Amino acid sequence: MTQTDGILELARRQRVLNAADLKAQGWSPQMLIRLYDAGKLQRFGRGLYGLPDAQLTEHQALLEVCQRVPRAVVCLLSALQFHQIGTQMPHEVWIALPAGSHAPALDYPPLRIVRLSGAAYSDGIQIVLDHGAPIRVYSPAKTVTDCFKFRHKIGLDVALEALKDAWRSRKVTVDELSHVARISRVERVMRPYLEAVTA
Repeated sequence: MTQTDGILELARRQRVLNAADLKAQGWSPQMLIRLYDAGKLQRFGRGLYGLPDAQLTEHQALLEVCQRVPRAVVCLLSALQFHQIGTQMPHEVWIALPAGSHAPALDYPPLRIVRLSGAAYSDGIQIVLDHGAPIRVYSPAKTVTDCFKFRHKIGLDVALEALKDAWRSRKVTVDELSHVARISRVERVMRPYLEAVTA
């Protein structure tokens, strides 16, 4: 198998490729540009390539962000949509980054960034493979809890809808919500709403 064949096979399996993917295999990242110029790959965004006939997934924007911003974790409205909780249809990709990290320079897709530190950033991260490519997204319980933490940004009505829908569809448990609420320091804020929903 030639290097070209290997890259095209990886693109078939993984759907979206970047320079780091090729380096990890011991291949030259310059091959992405050569295969693009030869019409064997298409460019999805800066530094992201895939097969010309690749069908875009419903999570294409999330895939692109996770490929291009290695520490980004899909959160809040974008995570609600990913987990099919509530009715939010965000026009931007909501991501969490560690406190103190630089904002990524992406022209597309548009981003909304929240900063978290310590366990509030690292706890509850799930890695979900979409056609072989990883999406880092917070768990349903962490997402619902973050909605209460950032209720001034997204609205208390969104947080309440998320809690009710996640509970009704059995995507969260009281133990999971309590654990994350402690870490995010929103236990007191959430308690009355959690008691009302679970009563």
